[in-house]
Amino acid sequence: MTESQAAVRVGMVDDHPSPVWGIDRILEPQPDLEFVCAAATVSELLASSDGLDVVILDLRLNDGTTPRENVERLAGRGIGTVVYTSGEHPDLLRSAARAGTLAVVLKSASEEEILHAVRSAAAGEGVITTEWAAAVDGDPNLDAVDLSPQLQRVLTLYASGGTSASVGRELNVAPDTVNEYLKRIRQKYADAGRPTHTKLDLFKRAVEDGWLPMPHRSRLE
Repeated sequence: MTESQAAVRVGMVDDHPSPVWGIDRILEPQPDLEFVCAAATVSELLASSDGLDVVILDLRLNDGTTPRENVERLAGRGIGTVVYTSGEHPDLLRSAARAGTLAVVLKSASEEEILHAVRSAAAGEGVITTEWAAAVDGDPNLDAVDLSPQLQRVLTLYASGGTSASVGRELNVAPDTVNEYLKRIRQKYADAGRPTHTKLDLFKRAVEDGWLPMPHRSRLE
């Protein structure tokens, strides 16, 4: 990090002190990350600090709020969310995933995994983990989207990291045609109540519907 680069400002919402102590210890030696504050609720956190970049959010809070409303409220302030969970409540995890959380990290995860999730969220990038994939794979409320074989190929190639140009070369069509296909795919998912505003959203939908395999956990170097 250069002198002109400000550290990522991180907050945490958890109504138990021990996870907060653990995250503080993990972030403290990182020069590019600043642990600013913690609170028992999102309302308390937002009232106590401005300018947060990322919030590490526990799924189960005692104030009666839902993961979805908390993630959406933070996103409305331009704050990325990393869900920090023990993983035993997939319904709550699905709620947060549908609201647009950028990462899901187990409380048993390594320090490297936690740091990777926080830094990715600060950059506006999502981290698809096996926990996220397993939760959405078991979601009984996902409305199926019917894609033609051609649209399936476009989705899998593009969501896997391709560009309109590279997908076009693979399918022997013009990039503009690929973009038209992507518009159709996005519209189909929007009609099903499963919007795809970003490329990460497209990747999530492809995993949810079985067009792409579930991600596997890998050790971070």
